[in-house]
Amino acid sequence: MNLTLHHLVREPKIKLDKNPLLLLLHGYGSNEEDLFSFASELPEEYYVVSARAPYDLMYNAYAWYAINFDADEKKFSDLDQARTSRDLIATFIDELINNYAIDSEKVTLIGFSQGCILSYAIALSYPEKVQRVVAMSGYFNDDIAKDSFKNNDFTNLKIFASHGNVDQVVPVEWARKAKPILDSLHIQNVYKEYPVGHGVAPQNFYDFRNWLEETK
Repeated sequence: MNLTLHHLVREPKIKLDKNPLLLLLHGYGSNEEDLFSFASELPEEYYVVSARAPYDLMYNAYAWYAINFDADEKKFSDLDQARTSRDLIATFIDELINNYAIDSEKVTLIGFSQGCILSYAIALSYPEKVQRVVAMSGYFNDDIAKDSFKNNDFTNLKIFASHGNVDQVVPVEWARKAKPILDSLHIQNVYKEYPVGHGVAPQNFYDFRNWLEETK
């Protein structure tokens, strides 16, 4: 099966006519094995797919777009690459639905760090493709979303956002800016912080897993 993005799949243990999808998007410099490591802990009725980002940094390390860490405190990001990845993932969602028995109305993105930034951009650009987002340790960058995203219908979109309040990679202040924007767009959302750095605390994992159960 030759799809747009290299990926790993955990088939649902409970097979339905069409199963919901959890699509995992890793962070900068990581790979598809990273988030897939907790696939076995995710609810059994889902297809769990972990995608590999398209840009090769070094052996086994990939990025959704380039970041120049020598730039000012904003860490220059290659927004053209980011938008290309946004649309690659949107296409990849369609391919998954065409190739697996996935319910197109039950698609959830779970993104960490750079994968979180992309998850926000995809969901707000294409809310007809994505119903829920788990946005961990990232932030919303409206430069990566489609220009007209504010005109979209977000009635069916729900977002669980979380961040470590001592994150040394992505400042928590950046993450906190998303909620007022989501509220202004009337997007149902939850935001939580945990006393950790740039990572997923066990409590964060349990909280988003519970949220998946509550919002399905």
